[in-house]
Amino acid sequence: QVPLVESGGGLVQAGGSLRLSCVASGTFFSIGPMDWYRQAPGKQRELVASIATGGRTNYADSVKGRFTISRDNANHTMSLQMNSLKPEDTAVYYCHALRMGVDYWGKGTLVTVSS
Repeated sequence: QVPLVESGGGLVQAGGSLRLSCVASGTFFSIGPMDWYRQAPGKQRELVASIATGGRTNYADSVKGRFTISRDNANHTMSLQMNSLKPEDTAVYYCHALRMGVDYWGKGTLVTVSS
């Protein structure tokens, strides 16, 4: 039983768009920051975007202006709208939350951007 479940990944051409979603199994994750990470083959996992409970956001420089993170606290969901995708965006994308000193991760969803 995984508390965070990502969806929306797939294969897309460069310049295209995808929307990722993360759904929590309960309402716990509606309180506190939530994050999107990604890990490309042979590379370390990196933080892509974060969103606080009240909606304040932070983005990696590489995705600023192209990606938008959002959340729906009432429905305990989080999304990542990805536009103008580049081949270097290819990675497994993970939903993450740190709660009471514990890291919670989804299993990830694969995004492949072809050139």
